[in-house]
Amino acid sequence: MLLTIKQLQVKYGSRMALQIEEPLSFDKGERIGVIGSNGAGKSTLVKALLGLVDYQGSIITQIRPEQMAVHMQTNAYVNTMPVKRIMETILNTSIRENRELQELIGFFEFQDCLSKRFHALSGGQKQKLTIIMVMMQKAELTFYDEVTSGLDFESRQKLTEKLAEWYRDKEDSLIIVSHYYEELEQLADKILLLDQGRVVAYGKVRELFRKYCGDAVYVLENTPENRRLAADFRELQSPDHLIALSCQDREEERRMLSLFVEHNMNFKRSSSDIEIMSINAKACFYGEDGARTA
Repeated sequence: MLLTIKQLQVKYGSRMALQIEEPLSFDKGERIGVIGSNGAGKSTLVKALLGLVDYQGSIITQIRPEQMAVHMQTNAYVNTMPVKRIMETILNTSIRENRELQELIGFFEFQDCLSKRFHALSGGQKQKLTIIMVMMQKAELTFYDEVTSGLDFESRQKLTEKLAEWYRDKEDSLIIVSHYYEELEQLADKILLLDQGRVVAYGKVRELFRKYCGDAVYVLENTPENRRLAADFRELQSPDHLIALSCQDREEERRMLSLFVEHNMNFKRSSSDIEIMSINAKACFYGEDGARTA
C-alpha cells in the first residue's frame, strides 16, 4: 500500500475545504485522476499529502514529502537564463554526461529549446521543461497538478499523448489533478471525484462507469428528432447539448444500433466517458435520479 487517508479534514479559517470520511487507499503503481469543479478540494488534497497545510486525521505512508515530486500549475524561473543552465543548475548535473536526462530531452523533443532563454519558450515548452525536471527526481509518488493548464487544445493533446506514452510500460505512481476529462481518460486508471470538499466517488474508471452509466453509453446531439427516436431508451444525466443513453447489455445495444443505422443518426459510443460518469455520480451522491426516462 502506497498511502492511506483516514478521517482527513482541512479547514481554512471556519470553512471546511476538505473532508474525507471513508478511508482511501492508493496502491503502488496506480495512476489516480483527481477531478472536480473549482473549490472541490483538489489542490487542498495535494497540499495535505505533501504536508503543506495543517490537517486533522491521518495520512499513513512510509513515503516522506521529500520523496514525492510535484508539478505545480505555475513555476517561476529566471527569465534571462538559458534553459540549459536552468536545467543543469536545478538538477545539479550535466546534460552531456547524464543519459537519463538526454533520453527525456529527446523524448519530449526539447533539444532545440536548450539554448533559448526561459521567457522565449512557449507555454507548452515551459510545461515540458518542468515535466522533465520533475521526472528526473524519480520519486516514489509524483503529482501532476493541471499539467496542461493554459495550453491550446492541440498543444494539450500532444503533451497528454507524450505523457501517456512515457508512462505506459512503467510502474510509476501518479496522482493527476485535472479538469480535462479526455486527459484523465488517457492518463488515469482510477478516479477520485471531489465536490465541495467531499468524496463523491472513488474507484477504477471502468468500475465507476458500469456503476453509474451501465455497460456502454451512446451520446447523440440533443435535437427534437433524436430525442423522439431515443425516447424508449434509458437516458442518463448529460450536458444540455447532448443526449446520453445507457446500454445495460448487448441485446439492448443491438436494438439501439439498429435504430441509429436505420435513421442515419450520428453518435459516439463510450465505455469510459469520465464526464458522463462524473455527472451521474454527483446526481446519485446528492440524491437525484442518476438516470431519467425522457
